[in-house]
Amino acid sequence: MESALVKRNEPIEKALKLIEKHRPKTVGQAVELLTSKLKLKDYEAARLIYELADKGEIGLVDPSPPRTFPKYLLSLRSLWFWILTLLVSLTLITIHLSETIRPLMYLRYALGSMFVLYLPGASLIEALYPKKGDLSQLERLALSIGLSLALVPLVGLILNYTPWGIRLAPILASLTALTLALALLASYRKFSYFKLEIGG
Repeated sequence: MESALVKRNEPIEKALKLIEKHRPKTVGQAVELLTSKLKLKDYEAARLIYELADKGEIGLVDPSPPRTFPKYLLSLRSLWFWILTLLVSLTLITIHLSETIRPLMYLRYALGSMFVLYLPGASLIEALYPKKGDLSQLERLALSIGLSLALVPLVGLILNYTPWGIRLAPILASLTALTLALALLASYRKFSYFKLEIGG
């Protein structure tokens, strides 16, 4: 058992020694170095590099990080925000089209369930715990569902005392606004931590 573990860690140690010796400037150069010296495939070399980075053995630095919030929001670092926005948009489109296109009804049920039971809580969890290591993925999932089950009835309670009442259009508008506002807040908090990481 121990020898298998040593064999598995051997390429990582060799990769670390090679990287420390040659000091490649880019991930591409590091991948080329490991593929040529250790006879690895590209994806195996890239995996080793990211394993070393995860363990804190080497540091990966973005050469041109986004310095402003709008640039951060348009970068790949905010991909989760755009996926959430896409899911919200697809839900709204599906709900309105399913009245005329009957087969979309099943998609409406699936997206509507996610829209009500997951997305509001997920946005709030991302705003409360913006750093990646704060919570595990399972904890994020469980808390997202739990907080959604708490937030959605509150939205309904507030709508009950407005002139619009509890109808489909006001509920959709309120949950969309709440989810996207929390997602924007989460993105801004993530950007604040990102600025601290890059030192400025």
